[in-house]
Amino acid sequence: MRILIAPDKFAGTLTAVEAAAAIEEGWRRRDPGAEVLVAPMADGGPGFIDVLSAVVDGKLLSVTVRGPLGEETPATVLLAGETAYIETAQACGLHLVEPKQRRPEEASTYGVGQLITAAVDAGAKRIILGLGGSGTNDAGAGLLAALGATAESGQLDSGAAGLAGLGSVDLGPARERVAGVEFVAASDVENPMLGLRGATNVFGSQKGISDERKPEVDGWLTHFAELADRKTADKKGAGAAGGLGYALLLLGAERVSGIDLVAELTGLKQKASQVDLVISGEGAFDFQSRDGKVIAGVAKIANDAMRPCVVLAGKVLIGSREMRSMGVESAYALVDAVGEDQAFADPHGSLAAVAERVARTWAR
Repeated sequence: MRILIAPDKFAGTLTAVEAAAAIEEGWRRRDPGAEVLVAPMADGGPGFIDVLSAVVDGKLLSVTVRGPLGEETPATVLLAGETAYIETAQACGLHLVEPKQRRPEEASTYGVGQLITAAVDAGAKRIILGLGGSGTNDAGAGLLAALGATAESGQLDSGAAGLAGLGSVDLGPARERVAGVEFVAASDVENPMLGLRGATNVFGSQKGISDERKPEVDGWLTHFAELADRKTADKKGAGAAGGLGYALLLLGAERVSGIDLVAELTGLKQKASQVDLVISGEGAFDFQSRDGKVIAGVAKIANDAMRPCVVLAGKVLIGSREMRSMGVESAYALVDAVGEDQAFADPHGSLAAVAERVARTWAR
């Protein structure tokens, strides 16, 4: 039996690399002679650098940057020749702030600009940024400030709240700082930055912005866009990572699918053609999994290779019809197999146990 294991992270419990190891361990208990290919995946959010550093021939540059609320935060840039890879969540991720300490209206992407500066100073001419998992909603104003953008009144580096009193914005110094650098924004989000489908209204709740606050916060971002470039705010992906996509588009970035980028770098299509079964997974297999996420991308590649794809997840929250529309044959939930308490107490062991059970069904 030849299998390909290509999971996303199980948010809050296992990285993609750890999840892949657990699945392989469990499968081999039942089928020790299996030929296993392992390809941990990411869509641009947390785990982006962890996954790419295993397949990209480069070196890691350690950097200390501002976190979302100004605290010093360690981060890394993956350098491969004149190309640099940046995981923006390392500087502005939601996971960097404890739930009770979150202040989403003040959270800034300034640290992402510092990561870009570090990459440019190291000689990068092409910078690929993974967007996702952010705890910020500042339209990328902090990033632009770190690169040298200025404003009359208001503050670009103080989160969305700092945008309220802006009088004018000068992006010239930021663009000069990165002149000649090609930017690629890797993201699964196609939303614009403003309005009902924008960053604040769609993703604000998960960052701690209450429904009552959303109109005012969206208004601050609208004000900033009117000063910087209103048309760009309507482009696909401008709303990614709380508007971080917008700032990168202002710098001329090309937007690409995060999962497609990672799949290409990991050789996922070729691997899928060499196996009998493809296994993916994530923490919650739900309706959001359809929209540019890892499972949807892996399932499409498996189907293109005419290979079955199954999913192991912490929770499975969609039905069989929706699964099959994505190209997933079956899905197995940890909480159903071992219980929610055990799944969180021992995620590695629980995932391995479920993988062993799946092997009983699928191993030849």
